[in-house]
Amino acid sequence: MEDHPSYRLHRKQLWTQILLPILIAALVFIAVIITTSLATFRGNGDVNRWAAISTIWLILPILVVSVIVLILLIAMIYLMGRLTALIPPYSLQAQRIVYRIEDVVKHVAEMVRKPVHALQELATLVKMYIEKVRERM
Repeated sequence: MEDHPSYRLHRKQLWTQILLPILIAALVFIAVIITTSLATFRGNGDVNRWAAISTIWLILPILVVSVIVLILLIAMIYLMGRLTALIPPYSLQAQRIVYRIEDVVKHVAEMVRKPVHALQELATLVKMYIEKVRERM
């Protein structure tokens, strides 16, 4: 299994495409930390400078995530614009059919409601008539 060409290619890509970039990023991160520490604590160790650097380090992840979200949002807007051009013309016909069905359902619901309202009105009229008859007695 270890002699299979795809396995050898995977092992080669593991170093060049996965581990090497991670190691380079870690070394850059450590170099930035060392440079920041040397710049801050050299001389009198200015507290204001350290506070500014800390603020920058706290804001950097938020900025990175915000840029990623912005890129994703722009990509989604672009893709939605492209997709709307690809929608077949039959979708307009399907939308019209759905609207017709909606109108029929509303009309049927109104027809069902009318007798119920009429019976309720009749019941209130009967109650009012009975109350008037009781008052006269």
